[in-house]
Amino acid sequence: MSERLRDLIESTTLIFMRYGIKSVTMDDIARELKISKKTLYQFVKDKSDLVVKIMEAQCAEEKTIIEQAVTSAENAIDELMIISEIACKKLQKMNPSIHYDLEKYYPDAWKVFMDHKEDFVLGCVKSNLERGISEDIYRNNINPDIISKLYIQKIDCIFDPAIFPVGKFTFFQVYMELMRYHIRGVANDKGVSYLTKTIGKKPFIF
Repeated sequence: MSERLRDLIESTTLIFMRYGIKSVTMDDIARELKISKKTLYQFVKDKSDLVVKIMEAQCAEEKTIIEQAVTSAENAIDELMIISEIACKKLQKMNPSIHYDLEKYYPDAWKVFMDHKEDFVLGCVKSNLERGISEDIYRNNINPDIISKLYIQKIDCIFDPAIFPVGKFTFFQVYMELMRYHIRGVANDKGVSYLTKTIGKKPFIF
């Protein structure tokens, strides 16, 4: 990926995060970035192609973040706390319409997102559960295959306005409750004790 395309993707991502996707036109993007539409179309075929490229970049970024968290974390709970802090900051900046826009109007980008979630993210959740069990901070009677799938399905609920109406709940609020529910649900006494001792370092979520 060229540096100019990377800059274009990063700048447009910020625009979509603020205004949503469907309501923003290619004219809007060109105007915001202070470039001509002709220049914009040198990098992407159309808006759908741009959204796909942005989603691919977002998935790649998330993969890097998670891999770094796995490597640097002291244990499985610490790993989740690192990832949660980053995710919460991102959710606080996200326009509520983004998830809906992707699913309804941009099927190719939605497929990129779903493939990433059902492959990489699912695998990471399962690995975290197995790590926690091996470190003796998660309950040894949980089934990582089942819990990881349940967790992924709960993630989808965060963005469902029929369950959590926009205006009444924010993505940030729902995600925080999900993480509290998840970690305290899988942790054993030793894990809960560790979490309690480290809560002061991450008061934003736990």
